[in-house]
Amino acid sequence: MLSDIAIARAAKPRPIAAVAADLGIPDEAVYAYGPVKAKIALSYLNGLDRPGGRLVLVTAISPTPAGEGKTTTTIGLGDALNRIGKRAVICLREPSLGPCFGVKGGAAGGGYSQVIPMEDINLQFTGDFPAVAAANNLLAALIDNHIYWGNALGIDPRRVTWRRVVDMNDRALRTIVTSLGGVANGFPREDGFDIVVASEVMAILCLATDLDDLTERLGRIVVAETRDRQPVTARDLSADGAMAVLLKDALAPNLVQTLEGNPAFVHGGPFANIAHGCNSVIATQAGLALGAYAVTEAGFGADLGAEKFFNIKCRKTGLQPDAAVVVATARALKMHGGVARDALEGEDIAAVRRGARNLARHLENLALFGVPCVVAINRFDADTHAELREIEEVARAHGAAAYVCTHFTDGSAGAEALAHHVVKLAESGAAAFTPLYPDDVPLFDKVTAIATRVYGASEVVADKTIRDRLKRYEAEGFGGFPICVAKTQYSFSSDPALKGAPNDHVFPIRDVRLAAGAGFVVVLGGQIMTMPGLPRVPAANAIHLDADGNVQGLF
Repeated sequence: MLSDIAIARAAKPRPIAAVAADLGIPDEAVYAYGPVKAKIALSYLNGLDRPGGRLVLVTAISPTPAGEGKTTTTIGLGDALNRIGKRAVICLREPSLGPCFGVKGGAAGGGYSQVIPMEDINLQFTGDFPAVAAANNLLAALIDNHIYWGNALGIDPRRVTWRRVVDMNDRALRTIVTSLGGVANGFPREDGFDIVVASEVMAILCLATDLDDLTERLGRIVVAETRDRQPVTARDLSADGAMAVLLKDALAPNLVQTLEGNPAFVHGGPFANIAHGCNSVIATQAGLALGAYAVTEAGFGADLGAEKFFNIKCRKTGLQPDAAVVVATARALKMHGGVARDALEGEDIAAVRRGARNLARHLENLALFGVPCVVAINRFDADTHAELREIEEVARAHGAAAYVCTHFTDGSAGAEALAHHVVKLAESGAAAFTPLYPDDVPLFDKVTAIATRVYGASEVVADKTIRDRLKRYEAEGFGGFPICVAKTQYSFSSDPALKGAPNDHVFPIRDVRLAAGAGFVVVLGGQIMTMPGLPRVPAANAIHLDADGNVQGLF
């Protein structure tokens, strides 16, 4: 089979104006970035009626190096819904350069279920991520500049919490010292970088409903404290207006297409292991307003992406999910069952059965939110019928149907049965969505609810400093915020080595951060980092231009 990039490059895309026209978007609302990608004008989207389509979330089991294919399944399902006559719009996040050059080498789907132009989407696209980085770093520069020129707000340099960002995995930037080199360069202090997708500005871009809301949220960002522990905001520094200027074009969602010519909004890109893991509210609402179905994904496993989609995105916006799809593979479940990556090719039903406890836990968790779900088994060539039957039986035992899908090799035809079942679920009226916890319980109790009910932990541990900070957030009026947990994606626990569905583990809180503009509190569990590092052999080592100037190495 051809590589992903070869398949994408061989496609004959439709003019983006034609894709937009199929959704009823007029030419004057299509701001083209070349012939096959565009932004859709906010003024047009703001004038649409309230979203009337059905919302489908695609999530997955806990990820493994064996691969699950959540984005590929999201695209395959969207294509299949269109194939059976249901006008569906796909709503995805934008890839980050960090993973593209680090591990993944690309994140626009795979095989014959991709969004195109694949190279552009993976490589800075329409400039949204650079805009987020610029706005974030402008705020950082204004903080240090304010301190340098007399510090009228009385900012305590020891309590500056706003970090700089870059869209690249670079562990050397996690902790740095700034302003070295003498008096002219300012006051030295300890600082650090996050990756762009972890920036609160990225979260705000994805949660804002319009430009006014964007500006208001930017102004609420808490960047530091004074010596008497009073919060200092971006609005106090008069930074919100300039930041909004940098982000005004980025706020408009990007329209592209699948290999089969179906519409896809690709917009925003927070990771679910260190941020809230959902594409923009504006893109999702546009998909619901313009299509009969909006199919979206949330990052990593359901314990991270789906939990935050429900408890943060849906809670904050009133979105009502109608159905959920959990992606699983026999290979990944065998890894959860204790099989090494280099031993996955042989049939091992017992390992699938052991590993399927991970799938079962995710299905049980989704039931907590009142959203009906179905399992999509993303088939690999080496999978045996007996292994696939085992997964189907585990799904049935937990009240969910399971469908073997071959969209990677067959495009929409390979997910047609899944699409029919999703329609059945979504149109049944069975969804009774409810968040996991109410707004008005203490912040620590919200963390405990997530850790014990979703992760299977026996308790949450945090030192007095952490608990006191959470109480201070409550006293300052932020107690109604939901929780955004940053933790490893590879396990329900905070230990990436604990596969399957561990129980009775202890969940440690290492740090907490207030995201007042985004409207949530970030809780860092275990050793998770908000600036990833590169692997021993980065994907960047294989990415290059060939003699004809074509990008090679993305996959």
